[in-house]
Amino acid sequence: MPDTRLSFKEMCARFDVTPRTLRYYEYIELLEPAKDGRARWYSPREIARMTLILRGRRFGFSLEEIRQWLLIYQQDGSKPQLQAWMELADRQLTELDRQRSELDVTIADLRTLRDTAAKEL
Repeated sequence: MPDTRLSFKEMCARFDVTPRTLRYYEYIELLEPAKDGRARWYSPREIARMTLILRGRRFGFSLEEIRQWLLIYQQDGSKPQLQAWMELADRQLTELDRQRSELDVTIADLRTLRDTAAKEL
């Protein structure tokens, strides 16, 4: 993959994102493709960053948190970036546990109401 470059269209297809999403990630400086006239080319670095961006979104991180986290690597290297990642992950794990607890209560309530309605039929 060292020589792999993807076009704009290939990048959208590879990551299953819309052109609008990809342009927005460029606009907010999460991605910096090489430009040749109107064509955009995404290097292995940009491909790796897109992988991290989408993984971060899946875990519930904001785009600003992801942007800041990616900047740490550029400015300070991998060790500070890993430390920041652990702090973000710990915070997000706490939040996801809280959400799961709320969801468990909601599911239990809905089951109870559904079972009550079924008994009345």
